[in-house]
Amino acid sequence: MQLTEIFSAIEKIAPLEAAAPWDMSGLQVAARRSDAVILAVCLDPTPASVRQALELGAQCILSHHPLALKPALPRRLDAYHEVLRLLLAADVPLYSAHTSLDINADGPAGWLAGELELRNLEVLDPTAPPLSGAALPLGFGLAGDLPTPRSLAQIMSALTRHIALSTATVCGPMPERISRLAYCTGSGSSLLREAGASGAQLFITGDVKYHTALEAEICLLDVGHHSLEEEMMRRMSELLARRLAGLNVVFVPSASPLRPALLS
Repeated sequence: MQLTEIFSAIEKIAPLEAAAPWDMSGLQVAARRSDAVILAVCLDPTPASVRQALELGAQCILSHHPLALKPALPRRLDAYHEVLRLLLAADVPLYSAHTSLDINADGPAGWLAGELELRNLEVLDPTAPPLSGAALPLGFGLAGDLPTPRSLAQIMSALTRHIALSTATVCGPMPERISRLAYCTGSGSSLLREAGASGAQLFITGDVKYHTALEAEICLLDVGHHSLEEEMMRRMSELLARRLAGLNVVFVPSASPLRPALLS
């Protein structure tokens, strides 16, 4: 399959023109090749993930996070240099769908709303009109009503069917029952005010800072940066496999770099 076809399919789900202005979504590393039969999808373009993708025979790699947010010379023998070395030696392009994917709640970024069967969906931070045929505007974060009120424990139990919560933390007031919740994949605690304004009693995100936790006026569940986005990219791989018949799409799983501290 032509690389242009693959990139076009990605951009129908993750429109580049709607990415945040500070972002580096799009082609990260070019290649001389023009086609591919195996596409690997991963969360982070780390040396380990890129190496595993190449071992699986990938001729094109899609990651969520960009290789770098600011272009830099490969003047140090670090992870950035190693990824470039691996890709250039194999003549394999790297494409990133970062905020271009995050802003489309009708795509894989909306997976949690679907699993929890949220209703009356609202985008927390709308940034652009809906894509053709889509129900929601483009933007960051989602809020919605649960079919029936649940406790935090019940919601966390539902989450554990899809993501790891071994490093999750909670802060803010603890509601007895939650009828409306909001979430934002990755590092989304800056949308806490919008989550509260949406009527949510619970906001799920990652990378919550101390002072944000200290001042939280609604319950805030920090599941880490990795978990929601890892599942989002797994589902992105499945969606692309359905849309790109004839292309072998493989998902390269990863583990969070954060883990519980255990005392021996």
